[in-house]
Amino acid sequence: MEVVSSQSPDAAGHRVVRQCAVYHPDLWGDYFITHHPCSDETKARSEAWMRERDEELREEVRRMFQDNNDVIQTMHLIDTIQLLGLDYHFEEELTEALKRVYDADTTNHGLYEVSLRFRLLREKGYSVTSDVFVKFKDEGGSFSTALTDDVKGLLSLYNAAYLGTHGETILDEAISFTRSHLTSMVHDLKPPLATHVSLALETPLRRSIKRLFARHYISIYQEEPTRNDKILELAKLDFHILQSLHHRAVEAYYWILGVYYEPQFSRARVMTTKIVIITSILDDIYDDYSTLEESQLLTDAIQRWRDEKYVPTLEEHLEVSKMSSTYPLLVSAILVGMGEVATKEAFEWAASFPKIVDASAAIGRIMNDITSYEREGKREHVVSTVHCCMKEYGTSIDDACKMLQEMVEDAWKDINQECLNPTTFLAPLLQTSLYFTRILENVYKYIDAYTESNTTMKQCISLLLVQPGPI
Repeated sequence: MEVVSSQSPDAAGHRVVRQCAVYHPDLWGDYFITHHPCSDETKARSEAWMRERDEELREEVRRMFQDNNDVIQTMHLIDTIQLLGLDYHFEEELTEALKRVYDADTTNHGLYEVSLRFRLLREKGYSVTSDVFVKFKDEGGSFSTALTDDVKGLLSLYNAAYLGTHGETILDEAISFTRSHLTSMVHDLKPPLATHVSLALETPLRRSIKRLFARHYISIYQEEPTRNDKILELAKLDFHILQSLHHRAVEAYYWILGVYYEPQFSRARVMTTKIVIITSILDDIYDDYSTLEESQLLTDAIQRWRDEKYVPTLEEHLEVSKMSSTYPLLVSAILVGMGEVATKEAFEWAASFPKIVDASAAIGRIMNDITSYEREGKREHVVSTVHCCMKEYGTSIDDACKMLQEMVEDAWKDINQECLNPTTFLAPLLQTSLYFTRILENVYKYIDAYTESNTTMKQCISLLLVQPGPI
């Protein structure tokens, strides 16, 4: 990103020098305003047929839940439905099926099934013990080398281990063990397993955006020899139906689409997208364009971080920067369009800055700073978490980033812990925080893709909103 100086008058008419970042032009223009996938007549006819067929297939899938008594087949069905992004259609069926999975005896199950059961139950808040993986260790206390021939089992354990909480060292060991072996063998695998493993190594399932992963998994699932064609057809139809609903404003909307894609949350998506856009504009004005005098009415803290060159401790920085990340604002804002979930108690919970929101805000703040400190260092700017960490601990940039990444991993464990044993009241609120964190992981994993939206952001938006789903 280039930085240029320009002169323009302030509110009193005095000419001031402004250090302004030069951002790339908008990528989409009026594309989403003028784009129509097909003619109105064809669209009406095809949508009517798709919705009718969609309902027929949903009834067939409901019967699959009713007719299935085998615990392994039930777990496969649950997993498939969730990976394809269809779970919002079958919430009652999934709840009942997971109760059966929880009550089932899985003593004699192998690595794949034990890991799958652990992940499915932890994802829904069941506090199942990680001791179930002890039996897969050898006498020396390490995971058995005999497991390395079981690729599906390794992948299942890898994804399960990312639901670990503080103190579950066996899951930390599982991540190291499985990642090492999956990385070494991925190039020798064939599709669709190779594709599935590659996606997991890029972003483990716990941290993946549901809608984006579903877009990828439809293509994976249709290559599976054991696929269920009815479920596959439903997934494709559902993607097309929702894609026609999701054509809206782009980068800001993408954030919210990563949290809720279901049709009933359309109002929440639209309203929160507007808030993202407004806060982005305000952030750019105060962070990139305004003078200190013009910013004075917003906060005196800006003058102390930038004018006095004060470098706070990492803890001091995070106390303020987590809140100024706007993440706590968005967690509250999205409740407005969520119907019955948006109770007075829900807003009070969000406003109390609970631990899961604090952890998610920390992840967003740290990952944003890691990916943007070089760009922002080209102009006068308040210090980031990276610079605070470097000064406080006397480390290099690389070591500071490693320390901060460890803090991100710890924050993920906080999130996993907070999601266990949720009350009925808390469940949707915790889910919102989790999904917001996933979009933060996606946007800031390697670069600041929100600012540099001509990179991975463009690819993801294209997959979700531009390219037709698999037929």
